[in-house]
Amino acid sequence: MESLDNAGVYQLRKDLAIIQTVDFFTPIVDDPYTFGQIAAANALSDVYTMGGTPVTALNLVSFPTKKLDISVLKEIMRGGVDKMREAGVILMGGHSIDDPELKYGLSVIGTVHPARLITNGGARAGDKLVLTKPLGTGIISTAIKAGAADTALIKKVSESMATLNKKASAIMQEVGVHACTDITGFGFLGHTSQMAKNSGVSLNIKAVTVPYFAEAAKFAKQGFCPGGL
Repeated sequence: MESLDNAGVYQLRKDLAIIQTVDFFTPIVDDPYTFGQIAAANALSDVYTMGGTPVTALNLVSFPTKKLDISVLKEIMRGGVDKMREAGVILMGGHSIDDPELKYGLSVIGTVHPARLITNGGARAGDKLVLTKPLGTGIISTAIKAGAADTALIKKVSESMATLNKKASAIMQEVGVHACTDITGFGFLGHTSQMAKNSGVSLNIKAVTVPYFAEAAKFAKQGFCPGGL
């Protein structure tokens, strides 16, 4: 907890540890299937970030049965299951409650060799910082909720958020990186500041080289910033 790392790790034996994480949130897009994919990819990312392989998952569902048709929930779960299937993860079940506000996500268990575990506290002087996706999805998601984003942008950003970090994690293990974190609710500066603090190093970021969705800058100037920032 002191390091605020991406997931919990428990060593079972000298050559095996489990990674455990949980994440769920309210819809950030209108399409139920896409929302299910994004929520599942987000939960799985915590395991990939720490160099692990996700193995099993449990659904977490809050659903307003009096406000929405059950077909909406079916589409959300179909999106989640398809993303889990893509990741090679087995859905073991889950838990649902009747709730006024819709929420969906996963509890995920993965595996990793203890010697190959990657945390957010191992960065070293001379390391290069690499982003696997453009920044700005949090700001754009806030704009989507406010009805300020067009269909093309929603599609583009949704595809990015629903893309698994599976390949990036495999490449990370091949290269042998020293530290990793995912950038979610606390934004780029929040998560990288945590990495710097835990690693005892400074991060030198050239702002003009950081990839981001151009529309995010416009929305930020208009005040569409998520609360986590």
